[in-house]
Amino acid sequence: MTAVVLATLCAVVYGTADFFGGLATRRSRVLAVVALSQTAGLVLVTLVLPFLPGVLTTRGLAWGMAAGVAGAVGLVLFYRALATGVMSVVAPITAITAAGLPVLFGLATGDRPEPVALGGVALALVAVLLVSRDSSPAAAGRGSGPVLASLAAGAGFGGFFVLLSRAPDDDGMWPLFGARLASVALIALLALATRRTLRPGPGALHIIVAAGILDMAANVLFMLAQQRGLLSIVAVLVSLYPASTLLLARHVLGERLNAVQVVGVGCTLAAVALIAAG
Repeated sequence: MTAVVLATLCAVVYGTADFFGGLATRRSRVLAVVALSQTAGLVLVTLVLPFLPGVLTTRGLAWGMAAGVAGAVGLVLFYRALATGVMSVVAPITAITAAGLPVLFGLATGDRPEPVALGGVALALVAVLLVSRDSSPAAAGRGSGPVLASLAAGAGFGGFFVLLSRAPDDDGMWPLFGARLASVALIALLALATRRTLRPGPGALHIIVAAGILDMAANVLFMLAQQRGLLSIVAVLVSLYPASTLLLARHVLGERLNAVQVVGVGCTLAAVALIAAG
């Protein structure tokens, strides 16, 4: 039960972080948002490490750094999708993809979920198709770019969950330190290679910092949850995060869904619930 509570709380915090990140990308370049938010997260985890149990090991740090690379790539693609697409469409697609990878990893490593969970995976695929149907005039010129970016971002996030789960439990939060260290270095090198500025847009810095702090807080909750429960269950519960993103997008940005998308979002949440129940 503790893992379920932690994973559900993690989903709420992740969704709020993604909302702030999406807002920031509309005021600043994607690389600037990712670099600064990840740096804020690195500062936070560095400050809390002395107060959390855990020992630093080479293995844990290595898995964390590998997870950080996957997560950073996913975050760049995710924020780019949020900047060019509809937030209430991008978030569910990314979530379902991010949930699918840990499930497949679990199957490959010996997990045998109940038939109800497999039904949830099938329903998730249907949900992706439905929720991607944005027929509004504003979306007509977007093409498939945001959808493809959302799928790729989900793969990056799913890889982040899987890789981070491979770190020894005794390491505590040290793998998160490695993850953030690697992601900040990767984004800095990418910005240097492409000669992109990391300066935030006007009025965006506080939003970016909030996104980074919330994202790291969610990562801590994920680590605590997966240390106490099964990855295949924790990951799909965490993937409920679009619920808070959608709620914020609806009430703050006034975004609306068409009838097909409403069904798709319903299928998304039902799919995650079925997978978790299995």
